[in-house]
Amino acid sequence: MHPADSSAPASRTGTTHAADIVVVGAGLAGLVAAAEAADAGRSVILLDQEPEQSLGGQAFWSFGGLFLVDSPEQRRMRVRDSRELAWQDWLGSAQFDRDEDRWPRAWAEAYVDFAAGEKRAWLREHGHRLFPIVGWAERGDGRADGHGNSVPRFHITWGTGPGLVEPFERRVRAHAEAGRIRLAFRHRVDGLVVEDGTAVGVHGAVLEPSDVARGRPSSRTEVGGFEVRASAVVVTSGGIGANHDLVRKAWPARLGEPPRRMISGVPAHVDGRMLQIADDAGANVINPDRMWHYVEGIRNWDPVWENHGIRILPGPSSLWLDATGRRLPAPYFPGFDTLGTLRHLRQTGHDYSWFVLTQRIIEKEFALSGSEQNPDLTGRDLPLLLSRLKKGAPGPVEAFKQHGEDFVVADTLSELVVGMNKVGDPGPDGAELIEESALRTLIEQRDREIDNAYTKDAQITAMRGARNYLGDKLIRVATPHRILDPKAGPLIAVRLHILSRKTLGGLETDLGGRCLRADGTPFPGLYAAGEVSGFGGGGMMGYNALEGTFLGGCLFSGRAAGRAAAQDV
Repeated sequence: MHPADSSAPASRTGTTHAADIVVVGAGLAGLVAAAEAADAGRSVILLDQEPEQSLGGQAFWSFGGLFLVDSPEQRRMRVRDSRELAWQDWLGSAQFDRDEDRWPRAWAEAYVDFAAGEKRAWLREHGHRLFPIVGWAERGDGRADGHGNSVPRFHITWGTGPGLVEPFERRVRAHAEAGRIRLAFRHRVDGLVVEDGTAVGVHGAVLEPSDVARGRPSSRTEVGGFEVRASAVVVTSGGIGANHDLVRKAWPARLGEPPRRMISGVPAHVDGRMLQIADDAGANVINPDRMWHYVEGIRNWDPVWENHGIRILPGPSSLWLDATGRRLPAPYFPGFDTLGTLRHLRQTGHDYSWFVLTQRIIEKEFALSGSEQNPDLTGRDLPLLLSRLKKGAPGPVEAFKQHGEDFVVADTLSELVVGMNKVGDPGPDGAELIEESALRTLIEQRDREIDNAYTKDAQITAMRGARNYLGDKLIRVATPHRILDPKAGPLIAVRLHILSRKTLGGLETDLGGRCLRADGTPFPGLYAAGEVSGFGGGGMMGYNALEGTFLGGCLFSGRAAGRAAAQDV
């Protein structure tokens, strides 16, 4: 049945429900939209194909980082930020250059105003709290007017992803108890119901109950059908990150050839179905070639979903090499320019690269993205958090070091190179890709630059500059030292994979989250928020993200769409 066809017989549509608003997708954007609409007195049905234990979607698994501008946390850390500086950084990163960027740019400006304005107070009003030390993510490409954050802006939620989901889940469940929201899990939407050019509902299949753990693949066995009639449909279904075929199809030539092998930063149900369904019904998808994938992915030694990858959140000190042992050029240092580094690595002919570092670096600089990889922050456990200040790597990092297939640990460089060649791919003629003498020369040349407070090595300059920021000096950046210093050992090499993650383009919307058609006219009754709308407007981040903006985009766009739908109804 075509998604726009509303004439299906009862035997195919099954049970029919009605509400003022139906929200498709119970991730963070969906929870916010549903709560805002119910706050305005509207009746809401919140649908999700996954079981109840997956409520909160990808936000639950996240580190909980949020982009804020000129916050009290920044000021306490002696960071001088402003709305003007943040907007400069956003424009330098987004690089808006298309006619379709009208609404994405409008969303970007509204979001920067939100991040510099009421965002923190609005979250705090709902019980959200922040970790006091602000992180410096995506440090940029080295130009004042280019990509990247000029100052630290990455605010970590106290409680990580679950701590961010919690206030909105609480609001939704309170509305559910009061009868204003109905939660309908295991309801997979297969199409929009469109009448006279207006979205008036959705239809789909009821899936059999599933008790699988959060993130695990759930059954797709159908046990019935359904149709929901509503005055407004809000799509908050996420992106395409787990569908690697779609990722490769959308992969832009500017990033080189798509990788043959990727690991997945999201569970299998993040498949882009609703993006295609909305497009088929007449909504306009723009900027599908804009995407955000990480280059510091490692295979999870204890996976939750198939091909499960975790991103290393690196400090700036690890030596970054391509698969053949060549050092990456400036500004492609750890944590600086994600897509620039991806573009460079796609020219090497290999799907992986290497960090080479020391025990001293891993203890101070390695963090792992994800709520489950940060039990101290997620569990709001102060004693466990303080243990990070002790000698040794954090427990989850140490577990990867011991069990992860991508980690090589050795007392000597010779042993390290042997291990790297065992873990890495062989060359086309079967030769080993990493040559010890070349790597030793490279590291020794780098190490000689450590002896003075000044240097021509741009990475060492960046390391020292980072330590001028109090937060980095306290918990994030190791004291510069020689990699071959035995006192800093053992030596460590980490194989890094491309990790699929975010869709930066999506359904084009106005500032109320109202979907638009290809001719720019509104699609009556249809709204979108979160990743399916490129976090706002069809891609408010343009070509590059500044980090902390994905969750924030879900919050902001979910709020806008929920309020607009409630008002329009």
